[in-house]
Amino acid sequence: MLHERYYIEKDKYERLIARKNEKTAFYNGIYDRYRYPVLTREHIPIFWKYDLNTETNPYFMERLGVNAVFNSGALYKDGKYYLVLRVEGNDRKSFFAVAESESGVDGFRFHDYPILLPDTEKNETNVYDMRLTEHEDGYIYGVFCSESKDESVNDLSAAVAAAGIVRTKDMVNWERLPNLKTLRSPQQRNVVLHPEFVDGKYAFYTRPMDDFIDTGSGGGIGFGLCDDITNPVIDEEIITSRRKYHTITEAKNGAGAPPIKTDRGFIHIAHGVRNTAAGLRYVLYAFATALDDPTKVIAEPGGFFLAPLGRERVGDVSNVVFTNGAVVNDDNEVFIYYASSDTRLHVATTTLDKLIDYVFNTPEDPLRSVLCVKQRCEFIDRNLEILKSE
Repeated sequence: MLHERYYIEKDKYERLIARKNEKTAFYNGIYDRYRYPVLTREHIPIFWKYDLNTETNPYFMERLGVNAVFNSGALYKDGKYYLVLRVEGNDRKSFFAVAESESGVDGFRFHDYPILLPDTEKNETNVYDMRLTEHEDGYIYGVFCSESKDESVNDLSAAVAAAGIVRTKDMVNWERLPNLKTLRSPQQRNVVLHPEFVDGKYAFYTRPMDDFIDTGSGGGIGFGLCDDITNPVIDEEIITSRRKYHTITEAKNGAGAPPIKTDRGFIHIAHGVRNTAAGLRYVLYAFATALDDPTKVIAEPGGFFLAPLGRERVGDVSNVVFTNGAVVNDDNEVFIYYASSDTRLHVATTTLDKLIDYVFNTPEDPLRSVLCVKQRCEFIDRNLEILKSE
């Protein structure tokens, strides 16, 4: 016999899963935002959190609580939307779990079990922020942050970040590969696998870092090649999208979702970070690289693509949006999954045509206030001429 409270919580859970999402009144012509997050800690199955045995849990207490559900890799396959979520327990440890939906904007339901990674990295304490790439070699790869304690210093907050790699063909069975080694960068975060071979090699977008938090000499989003993904080593990293002074990428930037291939180039949706009096502010931005040279940036709209609004600005790490997953469905609709304030997961939707238009036709940042004003005045002049002709 189950506790009577189970049925109350089960009803709340099923009504949450069945709730239909709807577009908000927000408008910028680029993408649509939605009223509800697509996944939160309330979407976690009851049997992940509560001991259902009334003898060992007579008061129906949470035994293994969940604090947040956010930063998700994404995959569209066979008409379904798959997300690999970062789930953070009340104990601060993160782990991965798969949720799927028929619509991509609501109805996400977790698989019965989270992903139990093969325990091959014995010093690893935490894992998070998996990017999913369906590669031309036939595998689906997950690249994530593998965190361990920095034993070289006497500081319990000091950590070492590396890029962990797993692969699967069914989103159920996961093979763990060795962590990525970058010979010229002490640490790595926000690493993304390119979906195609480049010069017959596996290609990665990296984020060179001098230590766990600060990029230091890391100049932006890197790019490197490795011969064998089962022994992944990158000798050299080339910087693609660079950090720039007094912009949204001043403090750091990093690759987000795996690049989207279009006939104009590969479109990247990344994150940029700047320092403020209230702390770090994370936003999303977009750029494109050439089809024949993924290191060459060919378009980079000025400013942010998406920033936290309203309630999105409040959470465990406030004033943050972050993406590590975006998909294109069979109708060329684009679903961008982004987390807000390290707490919950949202979706923004657009079309491939709109995304291409935004990336290739939005002006670049002139980088100086006087030039930005000049750019805007010329923009206004053209618009006023159009209005006069009406």
